Amino acid sequence: MSEVGKRNSACAIDHIGLKTTGVVRYNFGAAALYEESIRRGEARLTAHGALVAETGQHTGRSPKDKFVVRDGATEPHVWWDNNKAISPAQFDTLLADFQAHAADKDLYVQDLVGGADAESRLPTRVITEFAWHSLFIRNLLIRPDAAELEQFVPEMTIIDLPSFRADPLRHGSRTETVIAVDLSRKIVLIGGTSYAGEMKKSVFTMLNYLLPAKGVMPMHCSANEGAAGDAAIFFGLSGTGKTTLSADPSRTLIGDDEHGWGPHGIFNFEGGCYAKTIKLSAEAEPEIFATTQRFGTVLENVVLDADGVPDFNDGRLTENTRCAYPLDFIPNASKTGRANHPNNIIMLTADAFGVMPPIARLTPAQAMYHFLSGYTAKVAGTEKGVTEPEATFSTCFGAPFMPRHPSEYGNLLRELIARHGADCWLVNTGWTGGAYGTGKRMPIKATRALLAAALDGSLKTAEFRTDPHFGFEVPVAVPGIDSA
Repeated sequence: MSEVGKRNSACAIDHIGLKTTGVVRYNFGAAALYEESIRRGEARLTAHGALVAETGQHTGRSPKDKFVVRDGATEPHVWWDNNKAISPAQFDTLLADFQAHAADKDLYVQDLVGGADAESRLPTRVITEFAWHSLFIRNLLIRPDAAELEQFVPEMTIIDLPSFRADPLRHGSRTETVIAVDLSRKIVLIGGTSYAGEMKKSVFTMLNYLLPAKGVMPMHCSANEGAAGDAAIFFGLSGTGKTTLSADPSRTLIGDDEHGWGPHGIFNFEGGCYAKTIKLSAEAEPEIFATTQRFGTVLENVVLDADGVPDFNDGRLTENTRCAYPLDFIPNASKTGRANHPNNIIMLTADAFGVMPPIARLTPAQAMYHFLSGYTAKVAGTEKGVTEPEATFSTCFGAPFMPRHPSEYGNLLRELIARHGADCWLVNTGWTGGAYGTGKRMPIKATRALLAAALDGSLKTAEFRTDPHFGFEVPVAVPGIDSA
């Protein structure tokens, strides 16, 4: 087995039973992974220096193909109503078949960390068949320094082999696509899909299982911090505005998707961002747009014109076009990935029926109701088969990634709000003036202005009315915002 790259020489991929007649490339950087991706025909270079790849038939997550190993350790702790089970024997068979499938392949390894908090970090090794997948996950997770790499021992391992095809009879899968999660051994196997987002959400799933036992609340949210150290978190499903709304030039970005809330405040699980790019423009989202124009960013399913320039208005491959970039590509991003306990909690709902107000103030009890009910919409393309906004109730604003029962996460959040105090808000990033197809999408400028008023405290002094249907408080008027 030929191995190259910086690594802990005492901890090769044979720790997970992998051996190959190909070359194993450890912890390659962006330039080398660009060369590998282009040489292998996996990806192309854009006119501005980003790398663009297509994922084929899977342009979103495949939650129906995700399975969790049901064993003695997980039996009492996993929410089995929401998580499909496979047996330890089926997982062992699948792992053996993954090992056999990889035996003649070149492989790419990244040794990374999930979690910016020293007490909660999860050293994670990601082994991929595709070079561009290696760059993607290198952008998304936290990179250890050279000294740490030399001593790196993974607690979690992900093996991602898109060319593998699962056998439902042999492996207990639903189709040829499989995402199999062994929470006890901290191993995830991804096969039959090229969609890179499965890797990052596998780390999230693992942390969502492990952290509550440590008294840490894992959250599907973005987070930022004001100059005075006032932190805010934004709960929401994929595509509802977490990345867009947390990228605020007047505030420090902590992270755009996954965080923990523990004894010392909030912390990012990741070291990068995974932003939707459909209809992306420099005018509406200048910071995110700028990342798509530079070397190191990975564009996923973005269409290029004849000159290699991305056309972000072209959704012919999927509405779920994405860009993956390191957090430090955002000028005002946090260097630590940590912040104080939040002053404001924002719950983003992409209301497909157009009945929710642009913003509402919630009591702690109302906040718990909306957190546990998770009313929102699945946005087009974020999951396989979702082609237009689809109203849904996704408990904890992240049901597909939550192995434990919602009550565990709800109780943690209730205790943290009570202990530290936080103003809670519901923000509609969906439709207004009617349902999808009749009304229009909430203008992002209006949403940003309302959020700014909530975060700087000025909205507290506004006149509020009680909504007769939902019971929460809605501002009667906000300076500079069209009440229509």
